[in-house]
Amino acid sequence: MSPFELVFAVFGLLLGLAIAEVLGGFSRAVTLKRGVRPVRIGWLTPLLGLLVILDLTNFWMVAWDARAQIDANYATLVGVLAMVGIYYLAATLIFPDTPEEWPDFDEWYDRHNRFVIGGLLAANVTSWIGLIAIEIAHPVPALPAAPAGAGSDLASILYFASGFAILGLLVALLRINARRWNVAMLATLVVLVIVSSVVEPYVA
Repeated sequence: MSPFELVFAVFGLLLGLAIAEVLGGFSRAVTLKRGVRPVRIGWLTPLLGLLVILDLTNFWMVAWDARAQIDANYATLVGVLAMVGIYYLAATLIFPDTPEEWPDFDEWYDRHNRFVIGGLLAANVTSWIGLIAIEIAHPVPALPAAPAGAGSDLASILYFASGFAILGLLVALLRINARRWNVAMLATLVVLVIVSSVVEPYVA
């Protein structure tokens, strides 16, 4: 078993549980929406759930890209547990455990969105710090490559610009309460996470 396979055993289990938690929330919401006592789901909670799933998927890809640099030691396992544990805790708060008691999901969002957004922000910042530490400890040897063209330059600009924009919007979501602004920012974050994930392989 390689070092990455050992770490990924913990990493993949927790990520899978977090994704299952979000998907389970979607399932319960749809069931109640079509049930005897329908609930108003709105846009806020589904967008937040979609954002978390996309961010988790992106996090999974980042870990895979760094697989050759990851050591199997206690510090790495604790770091992985901290990062993915934050994601899991955030995922458990997106949807109510007893959705039938919340006829309007926007009210649930208003009460718990800061915990989820704060968790996403903490997990992303922690992962960036972790990647920098890994790169310092185990730098990847430079390989001969074709000169960077306009395509790779554009990909780099989009990747870093979207990263800073994601960070800024997460901070803004912690401070702005207006629901319409929250819907707009969450939708923008969903697009930015997709753009960041798509262009990342092409970054020079």
